[in-house]
Amino acid sequence: MHIRPATHADLPALLDIHNDAVRTLKAIWTDKLDTLEDRRAWFDARQAAGLPIIVAETEDGTVAGYGSYGPFRAKEGYRLTMEHSIYVAPEARGKGIGKTLLARLIEQARADGNHVLVGAVDGENAASVALHQKCGFEITGRLPQVGMKFGQWLDLLLMTLVLDDRPVPPKN
Repeated sequence: MHIRPATHADLPALLDIHNDAVRTLKAIWTDKLDTLEDRRAWFDARQAAGLPIIVAETEDGTVAGYGSYGPFRAKEGYRLTMEHSIYVAPEARGKGIGKTLLARLIEQARADGNHVLVGAVDGENAASVALHQKCGFEITGRLPQVGMKFGQWLDLLLMTLVLDDRPVPPKN
């Protein structure tokens, strides 16, 4: 498996992985399937903001998963806190791709000077919780019944990883 920056050529694979998650998982709290143009707009906005989008590519060149991070919240005081997302193609799940993508995003977030990385995880997603914990994240909050999908109320777990040991934030 090879981890690399995503390109526009990856957009159809990113769309397929994203839409599969919308259709089959509680990981994305929407029922709206994206179009290729929706994914292109998301991709272009991330690139314009200097935010990473990475893909896991198998030996045969298939995109098996992707990950990215972006601002946790819009206010300036949150500028060094990022929220990440990772999605893996159904046939590639359980093979360590999510862990490899998350490890690379953690490295990138540190290199970019961020202070905290946040994972917002469905409260019933034991596999995602375990993955995050293996990578050093802690459950730091539970928001009960704040979401809904597939006719169920969903709890949101906030999992955080402090990326550095700066005693005070930078002035600017």
